[in-house]
Amino acid sequence: MPRIITADKTELYVKDWGTGQPVILIHGWPLSADTWDDQALALAEAGYRAIAYDRRGFGRSSQPWSGYDYDTLSDDLAQVIEQSGAKDAVLVGFSMGGGEVARYMSRHHGKSVAKAVLVSASLPYRLKTSDNPLGVEQAAFDKTAQALHDDRPKFLAGFFEKFFGVTPNEKPVSDELLAWARSVSMQASLRATLGCAKSFTTTDFRPELAAFKVPTLIIHGVDDKVVPIESSSRLTAKGIAQSTLVEYAGAPHGVFATHKERLTKDLLDFLAR
Repeated sequence: MPRIITADKTELYVKDWGTGQPVILIHGWPLSADTWDDQALALAEAGYRAIAYDRRGFGRSSQPWSGYDYDTLSDDLAQVIEQSGAKDAVLVGFSMGGGEVARYMSRHHGKSVAKAVLVSASLPYRLKTSDNPLGVEQAAFDKTAQALHDDRPKFLAGFFEKFFGVTPNEKPVSDELLAWARSVSMQASLRATLGCAKSFTTTDFRPELAAFKVPTLIIHGVDDKVVPIESSSRLTAKGIAQSTLVEYAGAPHGVFATHKERLTKDLLDFLAR
């Protein structure tokens, strides 16, 4: 099952490792399924079936002109679940991938899902409005879109330093990992990069949190500068009835790399409950 064909004939690249209860891993913006390699390997070795796929427009998936809204992205996830034959699956969404999990739970009523995990998720609503004062001003998102248009490689260089918590005094990841992240992100189409950025910055998931009817683990770094915890996971945890919030002190956004051993352990512990 190297590829999934969606309703609009988009081809999604899929990694399917191991056997056992399926764990479907959804990557963040603007990376690919390779984000999850460390965790997927550990899951497969522990007796789970790790399924990770490249979102449409990213990585090795095809790059259609349209479909970068969360309805379509959650429909893509539904096809991954259906065509892989996944039952009693655990959905794990990182960053913007948390939105796919939320929209799947509401739009597809959580079909075939036993548990959910949200890691550094951009839920519940990123945009600052009168009733969402902790959000980000639209002007900041507009500035990001312009920077992507002007010089995407340059923008990504600065973005990933923030993503992984690199400062003049702290370097949680290697230069080589930063270079890898930039390279993978440049595999995405500009259309997909901009379209998904618009979706995760403007979609209000607050009404959909009640659709989570399964045990849900929420993991977030306290020092996340990309998706600050106070405007995201702390609010999300209040809206999901069966949720547990685990805060990583001192952690940035990209915990799959900076805190990979702890993240892997927390995932395995949650799966075993």
